[in-house]
Amino acid sequence: MSNVTTTHGAGHNEVLYEIEDGAIALITLNAPERMNTISRDMLGELTRLLVKGQRRSGRALRDSHRRRPRLLRRLDLREARDGGGISAASSSTNLDLRNTPPTVMFEMDKPTICAVNGGAAGYGMDTALGCDIRIMAESAKMAAAFVKRGVVPESGGTWFLPRMIGWAKASELIFTGRTLSARECLEWGIANEVVPDSELMGRARKMAREIAANAPLAVQAAKRMMRMGLNETFKDHVHHVYLQLLPLFRSEDMKEGVRAFMEKREPKFSGK
Repeated sequence: MSNVTTTHGAGHNEVLYEIEDGAIALITLNAPERMNTISRDMLGELTRLLVKGQRRSGRALRDSHRRRPRLLRRLDLREARDGGGISAASSSTNLDLRNTPPTVMFEMDKPTICAVNGGAAGYGMDTALGCDIRIMAESAKMAAAFVKRGVVPESGGTWFLPRMIGWAKASELIFTGRTLSARECLEWGIANEVVPDSELMGRARKMAREIAANAPLAVQAAKRMMRMGLNETFKDHVHHVYLQLLPLFRSEDMKEGVRAFMEKREPKFSGK
């Protein structure tokens, strides 16, 4: 680990930020005493750190967890019950649910990996869906429990799920508020991989390093093109890809990629 930066979320180190290998930003949710239920302050800090990760020169982002590892499990229902927290902030100028972690992660060009361990329910599930890749521990679960609490997926679930798993499966999951095991998430197409609990973070690190070893400009351009392609015709998309290729053809990374191929060695990309 080349350097470590730790931030103080909600006053108790609840959201931590570290850099691994000079290329991977590790954002850790660290509120094990309440199983990482997301508070208003924690949500704002997580959003801030995601934006920070997008702006720095690293190549990949990875969500992780400290001590008893869990993804942010759900919104803190105690705050909502008392008329505060997320429910109050969402109707004020202090918090805009259109600019929270799932949205930020989807719209950033850097790839994101979510390691899910424990329960990702409600908002926690939406946040996982906002990542590009989801790796789940065998004991992990996801619960689209919104309708059981009188709300709808507030940060992208109704947009992500039909595109990931099709209209029928998305309808079944959202309308019932059902909880899915890790294996069911894999079968339904929500999870990329399911691994033994003890191997979760090792597998997430391995994939992050595999991505970070590639040309960062090309990886980020690929995500940008995939995102644009969701809302344009094939003809328009091919045109936009061509326009994206022009600067990549002139990049130092492409020259290095070709040289490495010809010289039968691993490339050393600079992101230029």
